[in-house]
Amino acid sequence: MEYWLPVLWFGVIGFGVLMYVLLDGFVLGLGILAPFAEDEAQLDHMMNTAAPIWDGNETWLVLGGAGLLAAFPKAYAVVLSALYLPVLLMLIALVFRGVAFEFRFKAQRSKPAWGAAFALGSMLAAFAQGVILGALMEGMPLNGGKYLSGVFGWFSPFSMLTGIAVLFGYALLGSTWLILKTEGPLQKVARNLTRPLVLVVVAFMGLVSAWLPFLDSRIMARWFEGGNFWWLAPVPALALLNAFALWRAAMQKGRDAAPFVLTLCFFALGFAGLVLGIWPNIVPPGLTIWQAASPPSSQGFVLAGLIVLLPAILGYTYWSYSVFKGKVATDAGYH
Repeated sequence: MEYWLPVLWFGVIGFGVLMYVLLDGFVLGLGILAPFAEDEAQLDHMMNTAAPIWDGNETWLVLGGAGLLAAFPKAYAVVLSALYLPVLLMLIALVFRGVAFEFRFKAQRSKPAWGAAFALGSMLAAFAQGVILGALMEGMPLNGGKYLSGVFGWFSPFSMLTGIAVLFGYALLGSTWLILKTEGPLQKVARNLTRPLVLVVVAFMGLVSAWLPFLDSRIMARWFEGGNFWWLAPVPALALLNAFALWRAAMQKGRDAAPFVLTLCFFALGFAGLVLGIWPNIVPPGLTIWQAASPPSSQGFVLAGLIVLLPAILGYTYWSYSVFKGKVATDAGYH
């Protein structure tokens, strides 16, 4: 159990983070794409596609953070202390995005201002999440469990690159979500945005992947050790095939679900490649899941709650998306 409990919790936290990225990512993408709305009515339509389900998506972020604190307190302490500023920016931006989302539907004269706030909060939250990802990938040098770099140790050209990459990635999720959920002029706008976004996201993924071998964290080292490349190679190969299929599906009328599903798969493949590169570290370059783990008794105690909580989260997530499936009409309202 001392070996397998950290592995199990690593999987649970990874699953929670992936679910958050996939589900809340398209809502952040709607905010990023808000400036492309032709008028306030079209922005209403964009936001109404996510209005019934957007706030439930953040449950997965809470699950990931709480799981990290309970199962890997050393990693939680390092990450939160080292990345305090970008994490704070992300949380403030998410609150700002949420307030703007709700207030805009009730506002009259200030409606454009709340629309701009929705867009700004979404952009900042996406960028901050990308910076956090980039800082983790770049590695956090430790000495005696303490982070060696200063309060701005996360700031680097690589973390800025990943911040911009995640922003465009969420925009792609948002545009394909609109293809799935809308018809008419708004869907046409989304289709016109999707193809160039696919090319931009693939280009950023290529830049990030090309940079990884030169990082001190050696996050991609396991890909080229002991013949690992040959059995790991299907992941980037599938990602490229997926991107090509997405680029083609974006303009094929009648295939409204395919672009969104392919985008979800593209993100999942990228996440899988990242996890394979990090393993068995939870904080690169040297803090493994076993070194960061809480005692087995603590992990087992929290696991009992997870057995009840996780099916409940999955259940109401499935239920909410099932209830509000299908196209959202232009005149659909939110109350």
